[in-house]
Amino acid sequence: MGLIRSIARSLWATVAVVVGLSLLAITVAVRLFGLTPGGGTALYFVVWWITLFAVLPFGARSQHEAGSVTAGTDPGAPASPALREKALWTTLVGGLVLLLAAGLLPLAGL
Repeated sequence: MGLIRSIARSLWATVAVVVGLSLLAITVAVRLFGLTPGGGTALYFVVWWITLFAVLPFGARSQHEAGSVTAGTDPGAPASPALREKALWTTLVGGLVLLLAAGLLPLAGL
């Protein structure tokens, strides 16, 4: 977890890691499992977004729970969303799910 936090401190490091890992996952899916580049990218795009919505609630504390509600905001809004860390976790988990899905597609006859 320390590595994820240290990468997430920099916007450009986060973008570089997300793009690099995404391209790696798509390339592996295309070469090992016979997906087309467009198909691998489309499948990864869908998997990544679904994974993001699954990862977003992890570790989220509302401003009310944290005890510091910013004036003009909803007390239920996240106190510190940590979106860069969540983007990194989403990319790691999404890449694994992509490879699992690409490996299972031939078994389903798709």
